[in-house]
Amino acid sequence: MNAYILIVEDEEALTTLLRYNLEAEGFTVDAVARGDEAELRIQEQMPDVLLLDWMLPGISGIELCRRLRARPETHALPVIMLTARGEEGDRVRGLATGADDYVVKPFSVPELLARVRALLRRAKPSHVSDFLVAGDLELDRVSHRIKRSGIELHLGPTEFKLLEFLMLTPGRVYSREQLLDGVWGRDVYIDERTVDVHVGRLRKALNVTSACDPIRTVRGSGYSFDETFYQAVG
Repeated sequence: MNAYILIVEDEEALTTLLRYNLEAEGFTVDAVARGDEAELRIQEQMPDVLLLDWMLPGISGIELCRRLRARPETHALPVIMLTARGEEGDRVRGLATGADDYVVKPFSVPELLARVRALLRRAKPSHVSDFLVAGDLELDRVSHRIKRSGIELHLGPTEFKLLEFLMLTPGRVYSREQLLDGVWGRDVYIDERTVDVHVGRLRKALNVTSACDPIRTVRGSGYSFDETFYQAVG
C-alpha cells in the first residue's frame, strides 16, 4: 500500500508542485488549504506524513501541530513543517512544538522528497522500498548501487537520480522541463538540452551488458522508463 501524504498549504502553486512530485514518487496525496480543514481531514483518514505550512488561515500550522501532539491518536504522526521563517528561534519553536522536521522556503523539491522518505523509513519502513527492481536491473536506493544481470554498473550521481526518478513511475512520459524540476530541482537554472546529455550517459552505462534499452524516447514529448521492461527476464 502506498504511503498517504497530506499537504496543508495555502499557496496553490506550491501545493500543485508538491502534489505532482509526490505522486511521481508513488505516494497517495491529498491537500487542503486551511488548518481547520486539515484537522477534520486527519480525523477522517490518518496520513502517513503531514506536510504542514506554518502560516495558515483558520488554524495556524504551529497550533495544529500542538493539538496533534496533545492527542494520543495523533501523537506520533510524522510532521514536516514548511515555512518562510528561517531564523534559528523560529526553527527551535517549530521543533519544540513537535514537528519532526523543518524545511525553510524556498526549498529544493528533491531534498524535501528525501526528507519525506527518511521520515517514512524511520516511522513506517514498510512504506519505503530500498530497492527498485525491473527485469534484470536492480537499483539500491541506500547504497546507490546499480546492477544489471548481476553485474555492477557505474553511474554518476546525476544519472543515478535520473534513473531512480524514471523507475519510480514506469511508463510515465516526462518532458525535459519536468525532468529538470524532478531531478535537478526548480532552483537550478540549466539548459533543457542538459537532460539529453545525461540520458545519453545513462543509456551508455545501462546498455554495456545488454542491448535491451529500458529508457524510451517519446518524440516531441520526452523520456520514460519502458513499462514493458518490468516483464523482461534479462
